[in-house]
Amino acid sequence: MAKKNQTYKSALKEQNGISPPESLSSDSAKTIKANRKKQPSIEDLVSGITSRNISALSRAITLVESTNSTHTKKAHDIITACLPYANNSIRIGTTGVPGVGKSTFIEAFGCYLTDLGRKVAVLAVDPSSSLSRGSILGDKTRMEDLVKDKNAFIRPSPSGDSLGGVARKTRESIILCEAAGFDTIIIETVGVGQSETAVHSMVDFFLLLKLAGAGDELQGIKRGIIEMADAIVINKADGENVKAAKLAKVEFNRALHLYPSKASGWSPKVSLCSALKQKGISEVWDMIEDYRSTTSSNHYFEVNRNNQNTFWLLQTIEERLKSNFYNSSKIKSELKSQIELVEAGKTTPFAAAEYLLGLSN
Repeated sequence: MAKKNQTYKSALKEQNGISPPESLSSDSAKTIKANRKKQPSIEDLVSGITSRNISALSRAITLVESTNSTHTKKAHDIITACLPYANNSIRIGTTGVPGVGKSTFIEAFGCYLTDLGRKVAVLAVDPSSSLSRGSILGDKTRMEDLVKDKNAFIRPSPSGDSLGGVARKTRESIILCEAAGFDTIIIETVGVGQSETAVHSMVDFFLLLKLAGAGDELQGIKRGIIEMADAIVINKADGENVKAAKLAKVEFNRALHLYPSKASGWSPKVSLCSALKQKGISEVWDMIEDYRSTTSSNHYFEVNRNNQNTFWLLQTIEERLKSNFYNSSKIKSELKSQIELVEAGKTTPFAAAEYLLGLSN
């Protein structure tokens, strides 16, 4: 029988383990941390962009997309320095309903262009959640071959609360990509809402991707979309869908004849392709080359870019005025009280707006 208060040595014991090896030396860790904190100068970024350094280009676009006032000033200086190296590309906008195969088409199209020796930059606009304000930014995962191409650059960007996800930031990113030596800029839109209008105002060639046999044919007859498109490409024209695609091509060609001729002198064309099977891609590029040749000979290409610059001048002024209005300390303090008065029915939205606008003068 065991005696009271007698202590026993436990049979369980813990051996001293082997300390994990250092995968990174402390000196290297300090160097990496120091480089992360160090911000490159404007001159370094501009030099990197013009020498086709992708890291410098990516960092500059990050500054452009930032809402920080310090970053905005720095981004403006970088863009100004890069302007002499820009405007040497063909800008192509692509749009279409979700599921039409925009990412698959852009990958097949981009790979075809890089094989021709061209340098391709893809600016993919990803929709932002209205609730969480976040974006997945997963376009690179759907372009596995193009993302590995040394002559290609893919930059997914959140749409934010801008019109259709395309605004000033996308336009400024185009200038930076052109300064980095990319001669073909492809802009992929969200594919819904009013993004078509915004894209059309910053590209040379507007490409509309459509589906056949999915109830999408009637969408091509809608005036707002068809009048902006320079070409309609019916994707997924493979397998059992070939017959439906050919029928859709006939219907779209009939619809195009209902519209007046464009100021560019170009007649929009309809083409079939299968991005998955990589068929019909070369025909799309030949069509874009024909468009550029036509609009360059009648000088519409240059006139259109000048008109776009004027449009974006006015858009930038509107954005700046709106930003200055809401960032005013006086407006911030009064806006909440005016909203409360409107909700209580003590004033009208129009009277409150007039009062707030009067404060900003």
